[in-house]
Amino acid sequence: MHEGGKRAIVAAFGANLAIAVAKFGAFAVTGATSMLAEAIHSVADTGNQGLLLVGSAKAKRAPDEEHPFGYGRERYFWAFVVSMVLFSLGSLFALYEGFQKFAHPHELESPIVAYGVLGFAIVAEALSFRTARQEAMKIRGAQSWRSFIRRTKNPELSVVLLEDTGALIGLVFALVGVSLAEITGNSRFDALGSIAIGVLLGGIAFILARENKSLLIGESADPIVVRAVRSAIEESEHVVRLIHLRTLQLGPEDLLVTAKAELDGSIAAEDIGAAIDAIEVRIRATSPEARLIFIEPDRYRPASTERS
Repeated sequence: MHEGGKRAIVAAFGANLAIAVAKFGAFAVTGATSMLAEAIHSVADTGNQGLLLVGSAKAKRAPDEEHPFGYGRERYFWAFVVSMVLFSLGSLFALYEGFQKFAHPHELESPIVAYGVLGFAIVAEALSFRTARQEAMKIRGAQSWRSFIRRTKNPELSVVLLEDTGALIGLVFALVGVSLAEITGNSRFDALGSIAIGVLLGGIAFILARENKSLLIGESADPIVVRAVRSAIEESEHVVRLIHLRTLQLGPEDLLVTAKAELDGSIAAEDIGAAIDAIEVRIRATSPEARLIFIEPDRYRPASTERS
């Protein structure tokens, strides 16, 4: 795993574990439904960080006969599992508790405890979010945050960023719900806070599932990387024309490159291997993540290029 992703996960794991303990304590004292929803949310987030670390460890296994291209996509699979956990354990539970308490409200006790825990949680989540944001900034470039979440091949950073964002917004929902319940004396506002948290988590889970599903199915490299690979091939000695280029992201730092290229007709047959080796060297110089490269020399045939 990229060190930045690992730092973000460890920071989020520690913050969520401490916050979960504090929220369960606050729920035990106050009986606030939104506090219970937030506690379960933090438990889900803590478990999710553990799942991301499991995925990272499994992805390091060397290629074998059954998986000749390696296990890099383990990280995408476990990130997808995280989205399912966030939906089932976080969103559905918060919605269930919220609707239950809305139908059968009960008065809150010791709201000052809830305020204290929510304040602590906001500070801890903000620190975790800052770490994830700092690490993402190192690879985000000029992309907008929305574009970064959609295009990044690093599942850990996108998961932690969205989880921390959701956690901070969810804490605001819980704070508003508890405050309105205390001010008005109507505990249904607390239940509405839990329902809002459930809807929020469901939305985040959907986004994570969609993005990681795309990576699991198989995405090409980032357009910037594709352009760099294309230029490396086209500018190589003896290359007359790049017939077609295909890339496949096998993992965040593991790229498969396949290409057909027309070579100079004057090159001797015994020199073709050396020419292809030189092309591979140029590709790896511009795109170190290109671990597997297959270059096939061929003749350009316009009618069959698209299907070759």
